[in-house]
Amino acid sequence: MNKRDILFGLHETSGIGWLTILNLVSNCKDLTQISQMDTADFAAIQIQANKTKQIHQACTQHIIEERNERYQKSNYHVITFFDEEYPQLLFETPQPPWVLYVNGDVNLLKSPLLGMVGTRIPTTYGKRVASQFSKELSDSGICVVSGLARGIDSECHLGALSGVGKTIAVLGTSLDVVYPRENEKLMDRIAKEGAVVTEFPLGTRSAPGLFPLRNRIIAGLSSGVIVVEADSKSGSLITAERSIEYGREVYAVPGPISSPKSRGTHDLIKDGCRLLTSTAEVIADFSGRKLVQADNSRQLPAIIAKEEMTEDERHLLQFMSDEPIIIDQLIEKSGFDFGHFHSVLISLLMKKKIEQQFGSSYILLY
Repeated sequence: MNKRDILFGLHETSGIGWLTILNLVSNCKDLTQISQMDTADFAAIQIQANKTKQIHQACTQHIIEERNERYQKSNYHVITFFDEEYPQLLFETPQPPWVLYVNGDVNLLKSPLLGMVGTRIPTTYGKRVASQFSKELSDSGICVVSGLARGIDSECHLGALSGVGKTIAVLGTSLDVVYPRENEKLMDRIAKEGAVVTEFPLGTRSAPGLFPLRNRIIAGLSSGVIVVEADSKSGSLITAERSIEYGREVYAVPGPISSPKSRGTHDLIKDGCRLLTSTAEVIADFSGRKLVQADNSRQLPAIIAKEEMTEDERHLLQFMSDEPIIIDQLIEKSGFDFGHFHSVLISLLMKKKIEQQFGSSYILLY
């Protein structure tokens, strides 16, 4: 087995979170020797003793081979952080997925990519803009990336497929789980004519905490993101926030000033995002290479490890312990709105104060 196999095995194992893997990747000169490490070795790199058995089990050859075979039988591609096929722009983000699972054309991940997102309950105006813009971008050779959600996301995928180009759907579930159910045919079509991508192992069903994680992948894959239509609490604003954090361009489509569905996009414009009324400007940015480009370096994720915490971070931490707590309970206890809650949560993850467990639960690290 090589380090790629070990990384895949760790990622597939319930209870081993993103930061635990980061600790192992950062501190172990040879991942293939993890099976020889004992509790004291793991403690030296701040990994809890109760994870020793899980980590050893994850590195068992027959388990890794068995799980790999499940993906091969379904013709799914597995791309790890160590593979050359791993998308460079996503590689450069602070919290890149350790593994990507792809159903469809993996070469699309290396093509010019632009995210398009918006509300799940769009107006007629929003649907029309999403469909028109995505087709025009597709016809220009830009691959549209969206989240397969109902509403604007679906219109963006369909518009791109009606053009000469292709589209990528990033899921908040595993490849074998369709969400929402009404998009099953669309998902199948995208897999045949484009690509369906996720970081979640087979059998992962939808849960509220998984969709913000999906949104960071949409932002990370893309040179820029268009927010077509969004109210002030739309999850698509998380994608916009991540794009700004990653140094990517964010375009916002204006709507009627009386429409609640455009309040989020109008706020983005007020905050300095690009007002977009036609795709010509985006296409020009791509052709003129004005959007962010991959630097082709291969460094470990630049995790923020500041000890200082904000008042909101300390507030959220008081509800956490070494016992997993699900995201819905945390939101209720904190009293934060979803967008702000997610921002605080991601900050605590990056500061290594908390760790995500399988699904949408979190524990306090120390």
